Amino acid sequence: MRVGLFLTSQQHLDTDMVAAFQEQAAMVRLARDAGWDSLFSGQHYLNEGDNQGLQLVPFLARLQAEAGEMTVGLGILLLNLHNPVYVAETVATLDVISGGRFVFGIGLGYRDIEFDAFRVPRGQRVARFEETLALVKRLWTEESVSHESKTTLLDGVRMNLRPVQQPHPPIWIAANSDAAVRRAARLGDAWFVNPHATLETVRRQLALYREERAAAGLGAPAALPALREVYCAPDRETALRLAGPALGGKYADYSRWGQDDVMPGEEQFSAPFDELLSDRFVLGSPEECYEQLRPLWEELGVTELIIRTHWAGLPAEDSLASMRLISDELLPELRRAQPAEWSA
Repeated sequence: MRVGLFLTSQQHLDTDMVAAFQEQAAMVRLARDAGWDSLFSGQHYLNEGDNQGLQLVPFLARLQAEAGEMTVGLGILLLNLHNPVYVAETVATLDVISGGRFVFGIGLGYRDIEFDAFRVPRGQRVARFEETLALVKRLWTEESVSHESKTTLLDGVRMNLRPVQQPHPPIWIAANSDAAVRRAARLGDAWFVNPHATLETVRRQLALYREERAAAGLGAPAALPALREVYCAPDRETALRLAGPALGGKYADYSRWGQDDVMPGEEQFSAPFDELLSDRFVLGSPEECYEQLRPLWEELGVTELIIRTHWAGLPAEDSLASMRLISDELLPELRRAQPAEWSA
């Protein structure tokens, strides 16, 4: 089992962002020195309400200097908001900076304010996503690329900068809805399992993912990564007291932003925190966290566990304390975990 850190670049409006960035860099150094395998962060534009956030690409590019030999990944880039040439050259650059230890994580997005800002019309979002991904792969691999559409005009161009990893960095596609999970099965190297859904929903959707890969003539993916919300403390009561308000606030934001609208019908974030907690969030002592996480590899075959243990409003020292407990007591056990074999 590989274990990664997911950093949130999102903070409340009254936060000193310079100080917050230094705290996040300290989290990366702790993970690096403790032997964590990877580092990810996500992307939003025009944060709403009491939120602000650093942009993903410069954020990760700077943190690569702190990450040492860790794999770094986009978790995720909102692909259909961006020009394919920008994406292809930017990701190739990040792959070079990381020495070929980079993951191209992408997703469709769900917030109208972002789609409107980048003029991605309703009814064209999936088509724009698929077109952009296809063009990025062609730019990385073909000697001459021609393409004309409403968004892009290429006339026999060759992108001279190529990724270190050939033919390209691994493509992890985040997906929430059933249709998106099927799309991830067809188009990606891995489904980047979201942290929002309960394990029950993930089990059901993983069956869809496997069915779709089989229908497309594809075998087992090289990896099955999953992002989970995890907070470790000496006991569950302390974990709930420290992490509960910030984690609950994050999911209240998700509900206000419309994340519910792209989730399966059984998943709604407007519920009380106690209901959201059940079968979704992992909070408690290292032993309790291990038992809550165990189904991910024993039943689902997850090979890469990405842990988010910091949310806007949670003091950095509390997140660092959780990371130290994870590093000292949980990480050695996770290293010994044996993911279940893939079954179509």
